[in-house]
Amino acid sequence: MERIIFHIDVNNAFLSWSAIDLLNKGYKYDIRNSYAVIGGDEEARHGIVLAKSNAAKKMGIKTAETLYSARKKCPALRVYPSNYSFYAEMSGKLFELLSKYSPDIEVASIDECYLDYGKVKNLYGEEYEFAKKIQKEIYDTLGFTVNIGIANNKLCAKMASDFSKPYKIHTLYNEEIKIKMWPLPIEELFGIGKKTAPKLHQLGIHTICDLAHFDFKKLEYYFKNQAIHMIHLANGIDNSPIVSEAIAPESIGNEITLDRDISSKMELYNCLLGLSENVALRLRRQKKYAYVVAVILKDKYFRRTSHQKKLKNATNITSEIYETACNILNEMEFETVRLIGIRLDQLGDTSNHQVSLFEDIKEREEHSELEQTVDELKSKFGISVIKKASLMEQKIDKKYLK
Repeated sequence: MERIIFHIDVNNAFLSWSAIDLLNKGYKYDIRNSYAVIGGDEEARHGIVLAKSNAAKKMGIKTAETLYSARKKCPALRVYPSNYSFYAEMSGKLFELLSKYSPDIEVASIDECYLDYGKVKNLYGEEYEFAKKIQKEIYDTLGFTVNIGIANNKLCAKMASDFSKPYKIHTLYNEEIKIKMWPLPIEELFGIGKKTAPKLHQLGIHTICDLAHFDFKKLEYYFKNQAIHMIHLANGIDNSPIVSEAIAPESIGNEITLDRDISSKMELYNCLLGLSENVALRLRRQKKYAYVVAVILKDKYFRRTSHQKKLKNATNITSEIYETACNILNEMEFETVRLIGIRLDQLGDTSNHQVSLFEDIKEREEHSELEQTVDELKSKFGISVIKKASLMEQKIDKKYLK
């Protein structure tokens, strides 16, 4: 069976998703067509540009530069806050759409993934035509565009999806490496970092072709055990499998890989908010209740940790899942986080709720009824049509800030 890998990458994800969120809330124009960036706290002068529109890019604005610097380049710039809750929602919808076609999907980050198409090619036909179908379905259904790279391994699929943007499909099969990849500057080789590229230039390695044919012993002298890996990259050699992290049958979970390392609890609470809404909605649609809530973290070194809590009463209420997740996060030790997730375990068909002496059971019933009403509206008009006001504002209770 021929190995065919897709790399699917959302074009300008944070700006595109923020634009969709604003249009859903009644904005009269699409910020993708204006001088716009997604950023942090501009007044505090420590915010940076997380994403930029094409118009802002043409003004010289770059990702990761300060908002203060960006506004100097473009006085008409509009800054919009990030909304990780909505990003998690859109990311989940993208991966859910793709999972209809293949279970072999590896999530690389919040806005990109690999899909093993070779295993399902007999079902859906020629890969390029299927890629066009997927592109159109994502745009028609979700409202944003993606690039798709098609190759015989993950490395080349990733390289192909970056050739030119937006809304493009590129191939980089094994027989195309010499023509399409080798002439590129060494900086464009995926896996070669900003600190490595200048060292390669000093050795006379300026293109990917140069590295592919460089003397191994000489390269090993400077880069030790990394030398063989670097030459493999330059030759388009990558045998790594698609790794899809399966969820146990009796669990419901959702994870997102963040665009950067995050250490702020406030930002992680916002991520947990979106994740809680997602898993709680799926739980209610299955008419299930969860007895265990788990929070999963992965750091920049890909070390994965998790912590869970057993609930006295099973629940499918968003606010209860979210509060439990925040409390779990407070008990976990971490420096920076690159992936965060929530998993619900020990699912049951009933809650068997035991009433506490200090609990307002009427208020809890009202919460449950309200969420059922919201679910019905979402099923009819779309998942973004309505949110509870307390969640929509993303206000974090001070009791979580420990």
